[in-house]
Amino acid sequence: MPNLTRITGFILTGLSDTQELQTVCGVVFLVVYLTILMSNFLIITLITLDLKLQTPMYFFLKNLSLFDVFFVSVPIPGFFVNSLTHNNFISIPGCAFQILFMTSFSASETIVLTAMSYDRYVAICCPLHYEVIMSSRTCMLMVAVSWATGVLFGAIYTTGTFSMPFCGSNVIPQFFCDVPSLLRITCSETRVVVYTSHGIGLCLGMSCFTCVVISYYHILSTVLKIPTTKGQSKAFATCIPHLNVFTIFIAAACFVYLKAPSDVPSVTDKLFSVLYTVLPPALNPLIYSLRNRDVKCALRRLLQNLCPRGSLHLTLQIICQWYSASQVTRKFL
Repeated sequence: MPNLTRITGFILTGLSDTQELQTVCGVVFLVVYLTILMSNFLIITLITLDLKLQTPMYFFLKNLSLFDVFFVSVPIPGFFVNSLTHNNFISIPGCAFQILFMTSFSASETIVLTAMSYDRYVAICCPLHYEVIMSSRTCMLMVAVSWATGVLFGAIYTTGTFSMPFCGSNVIPQFFCDVPSLLRITCSETRVVVYTSHGIGLCLGMSCFTCVVISYYHILSTVLKIPTTKGQSKAFATCIPHLNVFTIFIAAACFVYLKAPSDVPSVTDKLFSVLYTVLPPALNPLIYSLRNRDVKCALRRLLQNLCPRGSLHLTLQIICQWYSASQVTRKFL
């Protein structure tokens, strides 16, 4: 007979059963979280203050950084506190809000990435009409749609998940609340609402994926018609960063949410959950901006306005040394 004891909260096992190792993981996550916050807020500040970055591409990038900050701020601070206090309990409302915010920001980020692919399509395939098509009103409308769609999907997804009663074991083998783990401990035989919300999410993801594929098909067809290799390389250089980030984000999300649920989650499941949560917000500033000439010039102008002339050279030298060291570290990793 199954245990039908009603559940009032959940236990998040985190990444390790050992308290000392759990504390180390929490500290490492805190360092990564602070790095993500600083890099993304730097991008947001530069795009907001620098007039030369007031273009549709950087407008979408600023909103992407906002979604990254919001998304990573949902599970990481709680995991850090739990790893220090060794209190892994989370209430049902707390778990519901965690799923609501993570799914909302994740869906909104997917739509913004889709809008960025459309922006690249218009810039390369319709350059003469770019300013007319990608007007400020159009860009703001796209971002508003991404926010609204994300919140709506998050509400539907969360409502469908928590419309079922939970019983039996209340242990979630993750460092945050995730739907596959909750489905394993539900005692409801009817899951129509859950599968409906999953279907809506799958349709949303496939629609965005299809739009990105169509955009890049036309981009590739147009770029191949450019007579010079230099022109082709320049066009591809504006698209490759977006394509890399979109691929990483979608691949990790598919593995976390679409894989068949197992009774005993493996280390690989936890690893992909970590990558899905941390990797895109950490890589987006690096891939899109910190290696971008326009953003570097904007950073230099900002430092010139903030720093005295005597200390400007030293500040730039320190930043260049830090950037070079990070590049060397990435090669070894």
